[in-house]
Order: sequence, then structure tokens, then C-alpha cells
Amino acid sequence: MANTRTTPSTSRKPRTAARAAVRPSTRQAAETDVDEPEVSAAEAQETEAVSMHVAALLCGEEVRIIPPGAWRQSWQRLAAQGQIDAFARIILHPDDYDLYVEIDPTNEEWGEFIADAAEQAGEGLGNSSGPAPSSRRTRRR
Repeated sequence: MANTRTTPSTSRKPRTAARAAVRPSTRQAAETDVDEPEVSAAEAQETEAVSMHVAALLCGEEVRIIPPGAWRQSWQRLAAQGQIDAFARIILHPDDYDLYVEIDPTNEEWGEFIADAAEQAGEGLGNSSGPAPSSRRTRRR
């Protein structure tokens, strides 16, 4: 059976002149916003990172790091690809990156550092438990 309607149906009420005068549309409100100065991606990342660091121990030295829960997926791909120095440059506080290079941690020490950072941030690391198994039987009897 074909649809014989010629006008699309909407759930919104039509806007009356009185309603329009009282409530400006969101488009009008967005257009009246004050222009903010443009910030480069690097500056935005730096601003975000500065306010989010926690301190964790790397080979006995206190190093500031962005908590693991705040890491972007693109950053984690660097780590997964073995680009640990590039990953560290992003997640460590800029003032602590040189200390990281000096320490030159082993993989085990780096893992302990990440675990400590997660603990300091109140986050748990590890695999998720995954979805709960279904309470229904899959086979009908």
C-alpha cells in the first residue's frame, strides 16, 4: 500500500508569531554568540592536559601524567604500535618528558607507572568483564 500523504508529518507544533517573539530559535541564538579567538589544536591539547595531570612514580621519580581514562584513542594507537616515546610526549606533562627520557624505563617499569597513574586517578586498569551472559536459554525445548 502506498503512502498517499503529500506533506511530511512532524511532531512539532507550528511556530506562531507570538511564540516566535517570546522564544528565539536556537539558530538565531547561535548566530548572536560572541566570536571567541581561535585556538590551535596544540594549544587546546596543552590547556586540556595542564588541568588534568596526576602524579605517579616512574622508577622512584614523581612524574605528572594525564590519567589513563582521559586518553584519546589516537594516543592509545601510538602505544599499541610501539611508538612509546611519541605516546609519552602526549600523555606526560611537558616539563616531565625530559625526565622520562633520562630515566629510560623498561617496559615493566613503564607498565607499573601507568598502573600507578590509574590508581592515583581512581581508575582501574585491565580488561572489562564484557557483557553479562543472557539469562535466557538459547535453545527452545
